[in-house]
Amino acid sequence: MASKFGLAGGIPERRVRPIWDAIDSRQFKNALKHATALLAKFPNSPYALALKALILERMGKADEALSVCLSAKELLYTNDSVLMDDLTLSTLQIVFQRLDHLDLATSCYEYACGKFPSNLELMMGLFNCYVREYSFVKQQQTAIKMYKLVGEERFLLWAVCSIQLQVLCGNGGEKLLLLAEGLLKKHVATHSLHEPEALMVYISILEQQAKYGDALEILSGKLGSLLMIEVDKLRIQGRLLARAGDYVAAANIFQKILELCPDDWDGFLHYLGCLLEDDSNWCNRAVNDTAHPPKSIIDCKISDLADEMFDSRISDASALVQRLQEDSNNNVIRCPFYANIEIERRKHLHGKGDDYKLMEALLQYFDRFGHLASFASDVEVFLDVLTPEKKTEFMEKLKKTSNCLLTVPTKALGQSITLLKVQQLIGNMFKLSVGELEGSAVQMTELYCKNLPLSKDLDPQENMHGEELLSMVCNVLVQLFWRTRNLGYFIEAIMVLEFGLTIRRFVWQYKILLLHLYSHLGALSVAHEWFKSLDVKNILMETVSHHILPQMLVSPLWVDLNNLLQDYLKFMDDHFRESADLTFLAYRHRNYSKVIEFVQFKERLQHSNQYLVARVEAPILKLKQNTDNIEDEEATLESLKYGIHFVELSNEIGSKSLTFNEDLNLRPWWTPSSERNYLLGPFEGVSYCPKENTIKEREANVRRVVERKSLLPRMIYLSIQSASTSLKENLEVNGSISDPKISSELKILLERYAKMLGFSFFDAIDIVSGVSGGLKSLEVFGSDLIDWLNFAVFLNSWNMSSHELVQADGDRSYPKIWHIVDSLLEKYILEKISSTESTILSPTVDLLVLVQLVTEPLAWHGLVIQSCVRSSLPSGKKKKKAGPADLSSLSCLRESVQSLCNITEKVTKWVRNQINRSEDENLESLLSSMQNKGREGPGQVLLIIEALVSSINDTDLGDRISQALKSWSHVDVARKIVTGKCTVFAEFLRNCESKFKMFQSLKQQIAQV
Repeated sequence: MASKFGLAGGIPERRVRPIWDAIDSRQFKNALKHATALLAKFPNSPYALALKALILERMGKADEALSVCLSAKELLYTNDSVLMDDLTLSTLQIVFQRLDHLDLATSCYEYACGKFPSNLELMMGLFNCYVREYSFVKQQQTAIKMYKLVGEERFLLWAVCSIQLQVLCGNGGEKLLLLAEGLLKKHVATHSLHEPEALMVYISILEQQAKYGDALEILSGKLGSLLMIEVDKLRIQGRLLARAGDYVAAANIFQKILELCPDDWDGFLHYLGCLLEDDSNWCNRAVNDTAHPPKSIIDCKISDLADEMFDSRISDASALVQRLQEDSNNNVIRCPFYANIEIERRKHLHGKGDDYKLMEALLQYFDRFGHLASFASDVEVFLDVLTPEKKTEFMEKLKKTSNCLLTVPTKALGQSITLLKVQQLIGNMFKLSVGELEGSAVQMTELYCKNLPLSKDLDPQENMHGEELLSMVCNVLVQLFWRTRNLGYFIEAIMVLEFGLTIRRFVWQYKILLLHLYSHLGALSVAHEWFKSLDVKNILMETVSHHILPQMLVSPLWVDLNNLLQDYLKFMDDHFRESADLTFLAYRHRNYSKVIEFVQFKERLQHSNQYLVARVEAPILKLKQNTDNIEDEEATLESLKYGIHFVELSNEIGSKSLTFNEDLNLRPWWTPSSERNYLLGPFEGVSYCPKENTIKEREANVRRVVERKSLLPRMIYLSIQSASTSLKENLEVNGSISDPKISSELKILLERYAKMLGFSFFDAIDIVSGVSGGLKSLEVFGSDLIDWLNFAVFLNSWNMSSHELVQADGDRSYPKIWHIVDSLLEKYILEKISSTESTILSPTVDLLVLVQLVTEPLAWHGLVIQSCVRSSLPSGKKKKKAGPADLSSLSCLRESVQSLCNITEKVTKWVRNQINRSEDENLESLLSSMQNKGREGPGQVLLIIEALVSSINDTDLGDRISQALKSWSHVDVARKIVTGKCTVFAEFLRNCESKFKMFQSLKQQIAQV
């Protein structure tokens, strides 16, 4: 940076350069020493102050840096003799931005531009500030001023882009587009346009107004010559004609594109859509919608063409495809052969389909490209057209076709894998018997082992031949577990993938499957390790974190969860802070389509459902971590502004639009989204597990969860306050409270909470009372168990100070609420313990519910009790004689403390027993589940793997694969499973022991009252 500087504020470059050199080399103490010396020579230099502020900020001294920046700002405003240049202001801007005071940097530039209205450099700096603030109107106004000042095309386009952003991302009406069009038209008349990007902006402005004819006229005129690549120009022309409804002309254009680029699949879909006058690809998508790219197969509508016209145009399409196939002289171009299948599909949609012609087109495509890994995904949408019977018939034909000998072993392997994938795709695997499924898993494992030599010379970073087979074996074994509930199949699925990663550790598909398998088994520490091995960075944190985050949120692995949340939030916050830099860079480099893309992308991330959940869960995790010490909890609540901000978030969530950026296609078949897991229910016998679009369902679920959880910090704070006032020794009259606002606010939040659970306030009280008294089933709370118990805990705290339930019922309901909470916690926690007897060796859904029960409602109840005990202890003054209500409440307090002591002691003992089982005993139980007793049952796949390991041929397999096989041990994998589960139990045990110790201490303290 120092090379840019000459004089800044009258300071010679030779005095500034050492400071920047020290900053660049991160020698901040040395830089500060130089800056202090510089200030001694130039005490009234805003630039010298800005440099010192920059150094202080880099050293982490934010308050000092802000103070110095404000001094520099004051000098700029008050001292007319000070030179006000962009270098000084940009340095101040850097510091203000890093201190989250961008508004101060903007005000500096606004003042400078007001003082020097003809300084282009300062105006560009001001424009940059408005870009960072996403102030589109002010961007437009500043860009217009610059355009009027120097008449440069780029500044006009900056203004036009700012107008587009007002329409697309702001509150600007579409009438603004007329202004943008007028500005461009006037400029073109006097200066023309000189850049391809400028032409693209002009066309997009017209296209947004549906002025397709005007856009076509411009494209075919002089300005069209700015687009040097003919195919790009044709694509725009075809799109404009199609959107204008001139399908015949558009089809001719797309035909030209296909003749120039025969492998352009999108081009073919557009061509066919125009021939059949289907506007599905044009009518529902915005011009600048980069967030929702078009699908590879269009969800087309049934053509309205008359039968004769339809037949004629389909015939034209078939003739074109035939010519393209004849002209294709290599085996790489797929589009002309793939297009035949799409033509047959369109015939089916129009009611003129022929199943045998469709199957013939699919078979021809298989014959040419069946060895490719993408074949199954290519044909999936077309197979849906066929009936189940025709699918089976097609499968038989496919098997016969594949019997033709291929001379290339890798292609033969590819075809074999394709056959297995298509069989899974059409649902045949779900129709097979258990024995047939086992045979299929064995066949795929043998195929993998047999073809390992094909990969002996490949680099470890390269995909191995047949790598997909082990993923498919895993899927079959998981299905066997789902059907039979035999844990051996599930453990064997883990073994298969661990074996594959022993041979090549870079297979991310194996890691994602393993992550979900370990999560289902309860070995979350191992699942988290596999997630970390994916090395997820940057935007992948938004699209991939859904594989592990939901499980971790309910686990006792709080250190790992905190790291996960903080890394994710840091990426998101850094991106929001730095995305404006990319936007301004796009402006400067005149890449105006990227300007729109960057802003829309940033807005999409800001509305991310996962980001919203993380923002709420991170502070709740802090609260969970400090529940055993009320002073630490109160300090945490203070840092969270006592939960007020989160209540506001809960109020706003209903009006917020949410985006779902997760890549769900990477998830295993048994858990298509984080909210759904087929393995938790009975085998349904369906032909396939549907991956239906559940965005609306997921959005409603996220809103519901966030709305409830956002109330927790405030309710915890109010409950602590409410409990502390209920037993204070300075009560003048039994039943009075020191601050009625606390009680009334807590009641309002409780009423909202009850409404979120689907009941009125008093109906919700009746339900928790009924469950506690045995009048209602324990199952009545369903999946909202934790929320119901939270409601009961906060209800008790509110009633302690308000006594409204006593007045409403006419009897002493005050002790009754205490009893309800204690009873509910005891019933549900002990029930979960009894239902998870062999947790160390089986899937542990109930364990995670138990963890939630202990770390949320029980922990919040513990905070209420701590507050009560603290308030009831003597404070050094003469103690007031307790009245009947005080004695009653103290009695309830003692009973509650004793109850929680007993509960946490039982949980602690149970968890310790799980951990204390010997490793050998656990390993024996785990491995025995896979011992093959005959020809049926789990373990058959593992026998094949062990046979391969015991007969390693270094010559056939190569040194790398041979060494990997020698290091493989299924016992080590079993030990990893046991250790992973024990780690989760150990973390939970640490939490339980801490709570038990805390309740024991409270028991001793309350005995003194």
